[in-house]
Amino acid sequence: MVLAYWCVLVAALMPFGFVLYAKLAGRNKMGLEENRYPRQWLEQLDEGAQKRAYWAQLNSFEAFPPFAAAVIIAVISGGSIGAINFFAVLFIVLRLVYGWCYISDRATLRSMVWFGGLACVLALFIVAAIG
Repeated sequence: MVLAYWCVLVAALMPFGFVLYAKLAGRNKMGLEENRYPRQWLEQLDEGAQKRAYWAQLNSFEAFPPFAAAVIIAVISGGSIGAINFFAVLFIVLRLVYGWCYISDRATLRSMVWFGGLACVLALFIVAAIG
């Protein structure tokens, strides 16, 4: 199996790691009662690491479809597997750094890392085009 496919799985699961942090970290942990309405509970969080982790989750859901499509299209178009794997792994690393930047409130670095992830997706489409 192509390593990039495993990266798609990691990217699909990554949002759940961020929301787990949002629910269980900090002084305002989600309890059983709050779990009856988890979205409402997450929305009402004050600003802070927990709220930013929730936002990282939402952004990860947004970043997933173009990444998954780029990997699949690059592979089926016959692109270089080495290049596909490189950009897929780099995307995962950058998205993990992105989540850390978001949670730890490093806004400028977060934006730069976000653009790096976008560049990986664009690079995957380029690999597909020249495949």
